[in-house]
Amino acid sequence: MESSVLCLLSLALRPVLLGYFLGLNDLLVSSLELTVHAGEPALLGCVFQSVEGKRVTKVDWTFSPREDAKVDYVLYYYANLSVPVGRFQHRARLAGGLAHNDGSLLLQDVQEADQGTYTCEIRLELESRVFKTQVALHVLPAEPRELMVHVGDSALMGCAFQSTEEKLMTKVDWTFSPGKHAEEEVVLHYYAQRRGPAGPSPSGGRFRNRLTLEGDTVHNDGSVLLQGVRESDTGSYTCSIQLGDLTFRKTFVLRVIQREPQTLVTAVARRPEVLGGTQLVIIVGIVCATVLLFPVLILAARRIQGSKSSGTSGALVKSLEDRDWARPEKHVYSSITMREVTKEESSERPEATYMTMRPVWPSAPSNPPEKKWAEGGPLTGQAF
Repeated sequence: MESSVLCLLSLALRPVLLGYFLGLNDLLVSSLELTVHAGEPALLGCVFQSVEGKRVTKVDWTFSPREDAKVDYVLYYYANLSVPVGRFQHRARLAGGLAHNDGSLLLQDVQEADQGTYTCEIRLELESRVFKTQVALHVLPAEPRELMVHVGDSALMGCAFQSTEEKLMTKVDWTFSPGKHAEEEVVLHYYAQRRGPAGPSPSGGRFRNRLTLEGDTVHNDGSVLLQGVRESDTGSYTCSIQLGDLTFRKTFVLRVIQREPQTLVTAVARRPEVLGGTQLVIIVGIVCATVLLFPVLILAARRIQGSKSSGTSGALVKSLEDRDWARPEKHVYSSITMREVTKEESSERPEATYMTMRPVWPSAPSNPPEKKWAEGGPLTGQAF
């Protein structure tokens, strides 16, 4: 009889134990996504509503940067003891109420290496099943904490508590400090569904009507917009968001600078924008005509230069010829010497004796003087 009871008990427990070790009893409750900027906190929700009123006995949070990567422990809870491990040791803690089956994880100062998939496993007392929740965390680059604006501009300072759970933001406070050791003054309050600028402050309420709440409070966004920035607004602005017993703080440094006096230069630079259609057509026509006539002008200039050079060379040749004819003294002459004639010879030769000078050109003559005199002319002297 006892053996049969033990056999029936083993048959009943065998599928339970097999499912526990093989993970067949795991129940995926939800799969969520969350996007957060580096340096800000993130609330990863893990809530299971038990209709049977069973309490949570064990909570495990694991992290995997990729599907095929090694799984690391982030935090585990057992026997009323919560222990964060690894590189999450000083940045992770349970933020939910375990009495209400809430094992949510608060991850502070999120880093780019924290991007990946986070898995929450909750076990209830006297329950063989494991309830799982997966959260895909996406990490964006950090937002600038130092803003620089010109006098008269507006400055938007973002402050949001990123969470997968739709927890109502119960309170938002914005404070201002002009220096490190200066006293802080409250510039804006928000309490549950009621918002508005802070009452009179030590500074005389100078932010009144200039600082407004621009964020969506339903999504835990307490961002503000400061309009008409003044030089006296330079300093530190701190945002404080409260969700139940959780508080998130974020600080901005605002620097206000004067505008450079460039109004005249800007006006001159923008003047072409007010030109009418007719003026634009005229300007375009002038530019096109200039482009088309430019090659013609170059060709005409080259022709004029060529005609001038040919006329100059002709005038130079003509002047050289005139110079040669106008200076006959440079021609070579030949002289015929005359010898003395005695009285005896004069009686014998009645002809008169004369001297002739004949020019001789540089080029050799076709009939030499000696040949010409031999043909019939008298030869009275010797040419030299």
